[in-house]
Amino acid sequence: MSDKNRIVLAYSGGLDTSVAIPYLKDRTGKDVVAVSLDVGQGGESLETIKERALACGAVEAYIVDARDEFANEYCMQALKANAMYEGVYPLVSAISRPLITKHLVRAAHQFGADTIAHGCTGKGNDQVRFEVSIQSIDPELKAISPIRDLSLTRDVEIAFAKEHKLPIVQTEKSPFSIDQNVWGRAIETGFLEDPWNAPTKDCYSYTDDPDFPPVEDEVVIEFKEGVPVKIDGREVTPLQAIEEMNRRAGAQGIGRVDLIEDRLVGIKSRELYEAPGAIALITAHEELENMCLEREQHRIKRGIDKRWAELVYDAQWFSPAVHSLNAFINDTQRYVSGEIRMVMHGGRAVVVGRRSDSSLYDYNLATYDSGDTFDQNASNGFIEIYGLPTKVAAARDVRFGNGIEVPQNDVE
Repeated sequence: MSDKNRIVLAYSGGLDTSVAIPYLKDRTGKDVVAVSLDVGQGGESLETIKERALACGAVEAYIVDARDEFANEYCMQALKANAMYEGVYPLVSAISRPLITKHLVRAAHQFGADTIAHGCTGKGNDQVRFEVSIQSIDPELKAISPIRDLSLTRDVEIAFAKEHKLPIVQTEKSPFSIDQNVWGRAIETGFLEDPWNAPTKDCYSYTDDPDFPPVEDEVVIEFKEGVPVKIDGREVTPLQAIEEMNRRAGAQGIGRVDLIEDRLVGIKSRELYEAPGAIALITAHEELENMCLEREQHRIKRGIDKRWAELVYDAQWFSPAVHSLNAFINDTQRYVSGEIRMVMHGGRAVVVGRRSDSSLYDYNLATYDSGDTFDQNASNGFIEIYGLPTKVAAARDVRFGNGIEVPQNDVE
């Protein structure tokens, strides 16, 4: 079929995107191909979603179980980068959108389409993430948002669904806007838009109340080149590692985040996040890096980690900048192998043990007991040379009357 007669739609199975199928056909005259991915968000099966898409008028339904792909290529890169936007929040939507977009573009090529549609509003970050990613992969493709560009508001959706007898069961609408995947869960809108309002229990799904935790949980996580490969001695895939830590850390109430966030579009928003597995794994990974990375390499990486999180949050996953940062980050992981022992309890994950064959920690150099191999006499010459620039500059300050003032009163 001619590429001028089809639109590829990012399809979730909910009201918005179900109505968007016939609405796009009605407004543009183009057939719609629905694309759905499982990135660990739970809920309905892909087959159920596929059947609904076809029943709503999609000419094709492209479904993908992308859980392993998401965990291996996206979550693990975020883990290696210790990605915490604004220092507290593991990226959730920001790392799933590039993967979803890759499959949207693939479907556009496969089914002959020149336009990709998504269900984002004109106010959030995700519209930018989808459309910049589309441009990065195939600059010839166009993008459209029915909500933003075709006035598809909630009241229009409901009326359109009734008029066209769409097979959608409209349940009581949640007051929150929620996006979730295996790496975490994002919650916003409703009464949370007043930043003075405290979150209620119904905001949370991935985590239990940290004020009433079960008995503490000790876990040993083994990493190989920055990637978790065993938990308590059992081999795990990246997906299995995330899922198990979601369950165990979530039971302890670990991974709840409540912040005022700087959005890409220039506004501040109040966001809640749950990321128990991500927080626990990043905590362990950072501590292993403390043992295994050389000092200057580690200092540089901490700055790059921060910038990586900002760039990926800002829709730059496929950018040359992130590509180059990935090369550095991946190179640093060469020796990030070993085990971390961690105790999880009452909302906290605390590292209590670490060991690695590639560690730079040397007991014989670090110990203060007799028999240590550190030559303390060498420090005299080191201090003299290290402090020489400051010493010379201080002498100049004194010469020009700008030396550091010393209190004149006598010491009793």
